[in-house]
Amino acid sequence: MTYDFKPFEKRVADIVERLGKELAGVRTGRATPAILDGVTVESFGSRMTLPQVATISVEDARTLRITPWDHNLTKEIEKAITVANLGLSVGSDEKGVRVFFPELTSERRTMLLKLAKEKVEETRTQLRIARDEVWNDIQKQEKDKKMAEDDKFRAKDEMQKRHKGGGVRNRLPAAPALASVGRNPLLYKPAVFWRFCAHFWRT
Repeated sequence: MTYDFKPFEKRVADIVERLGKELAGVRTGRATPAILDGVTVESFGSRMTLPQVATISVEDARTLRITPWDHNLTKEIEKAITVANLGLSVGSDEKGVRVFFPELTSERRTMLLKLAKEKVEETRTQLRIARDEVWNDIQKQEKDKKMAEDDKFRAKDEMQKRHKGGGVRNRLPAAPALASVGRNPLLYKPAVFWRFCAHFWRT
């Protein structure tokens, strides 16, 4: 029996795509909506991302404007961005929420580096969980006599190849904004940055 890895591949692709969006949002002084993609709020009994509950637009070079479709969510959105600890200032008015991007300082550079590390580590954990769940399913199928033992180990080898050989750098978008962060080589040299990102692929 050949194991169906399509759900696993889709899950991995979604996880890596999410990381790409979050890293693309690690900006140095320019307002960019992508940095808020990972922020969620409670709405109608479920957790939803900001783009699902509001319109996010660039008001000026350092300011984002968030216009909730339900204005009752204004305070919840403001709180969620603050809790996300993205190093941004937040305020609300009668139109919704405004997000302010601070000037680039050495402290800001350090915060951006820490944020990038956290995003990569979160993704590494998610990928490991996805891999472990597939391996548990493979073992269950072998135990339930739906898969032969030889097929189980072939599936395990295939799983490892797909997990480690996914090509992180090829899947993630370029992050040119990081080039202007400062003198930390991790942040201003793309090759160094991508080697850093790729570490989570090796488990």
